[in-house]
Order: sequence, then C-alpha cells, then structure tokens
Amino acid sequence: MENKTKEKVEEVLGKIRPALQAEGGDIELVDVKNSVVRVKLQGTCAGCPMSQMTIKNFVEATIKKNVPEIERVDSV
Repeated sequence: MENKTKEKVEEVLGKIRPALQAEGGDIELVDVKNSVVRVKLQGTCAGCPMSQMTIKNFVEATIKKNVPEIERVDSV
C-alpha cells in the first residue's frame, strides 16, 4: 500500500510542480510513511518566508484532496 500511496502522491506533485517552477522553485518527495508525506522545497521556495504557508495551504491541501489517506505534509 505504501508504494501505491507514494505513486499517487508523486502524481499530485507532478500537477503542483509547474506552479512552483513558475516562481523559480520546485518540490521533491522525500518519503511517505504512516500517512505522512515528507517533502523538500527547492530553488527560491526553499528560502521563501511564505514556504510553510505554501506547504500547508497549497501542497498539503492538494495532496489530501487527491490522496485522502494522507494525514499531513511535513517539510524537511
């Protein structure tokens, strides 16, 4: 099940990625474990003061909407 969930999360990140890349950033999937997704922001997103808001309001909301078994998204 973990691998299937990870595949679904990667698919959602593929849809999110263009919006982040348009701002000079990107996102990398680090891990999916126990209903928690761990991601790493890259590029301009990594040092952005709004990055936690981006994670919670955009990335986490989009992932949870499309992959309901995910409980939260953490940035590492």
